[in-house]
Amino acid sequence: MKYSLICTDIDGTLLDQNKVLLPQVKEALKKEADKGVKIALVSGRMPAGVELIEQELGISCVKVCHAGSYILLGDQRISNKYLPAETLEKVYNTIAKAHGLQLWIFCEETWYVTGIDKFIEKEIVDIKQQPIVVDIKDLVEQWKKEGKGPNKILLAADPEEIRIMYQEIENYNWPEIDYACSADTFIELLPKGINKGEAVCEICDRLGIKREEVVAFGDHELDIPLLEVAGIGIAMENAIPELKEKADYVTKTNNEGGIAYALENYLAK
Repeated sequence: MKYSLICTDIDGTLLDQNKVLLPQVKEALKKEADKGVKIALVSGRMPAGVELIEQELGISCVKVCHAGSYILLGDQRISNKYLPAETLEKVYNTIAKAHGLQLWIFCEETWYVTGIDKFIEKEIVDIKQQPIVVDIKDLVEQWKKEGKGPNKILLAADPEEIRIMYQEIENYNWPEIDYACSADTFIELLPKGINKGEAVCEICDRLGIKREEVVAFGDHELDIPLLEVAGIGIAMENAIPELKEKADYVTKTNNEGGIAYALENYLAK
């Protein structure tokens, strides 16, 4: 097939389990970029975390951040969508506070938290960014005045607690929220209708690329809409079963350079 855009999730897909970009993956994507294929990093990460990987790749990429609610084309911001500020307080009081958890809050280039825990400490190391500790009420009042809100809210916990909270969010059925897991320890809450698939459609419209010319790689629930809109959707071997069912092809794991393997063996044919 002819493809013009490669879209890849970062954690669990592009990077191995130690958050390392393997040399064969970097080289394979560089070869595609040299042929004129556009590369999009489509991630739940904040912009600084995505830019870190762009720099390591050494390729100018489209950057889909906050799981689709914040998109950068080069240095130009082409999409910026918020949850209502009031939703932040609601999620904090009914879910995070009830479970004794810290809330992660993302707005544009900034990462806020309600406190520091082991999950936040790990993220600080992974993306080399320090969050700002805030009072929820103060932040909500500030954003109401500014007409802003979070691009994304994240809950981090051990897998069993994540499953419980996922069900609670499902039961609340909040009309302004879409949600999905990006790992077995993360639930990401987004503005209604925002997901990685919609973000890729927006990029295709901007760049004049047909959806059937898109190749997408992913590993978790957050990547399901991404694979659904792509001409070719490729799941990593380490992906959840639900994503593999949506995929046209299952490549090797992220630890085995699965993206490089697919580009050199499957797509080359």
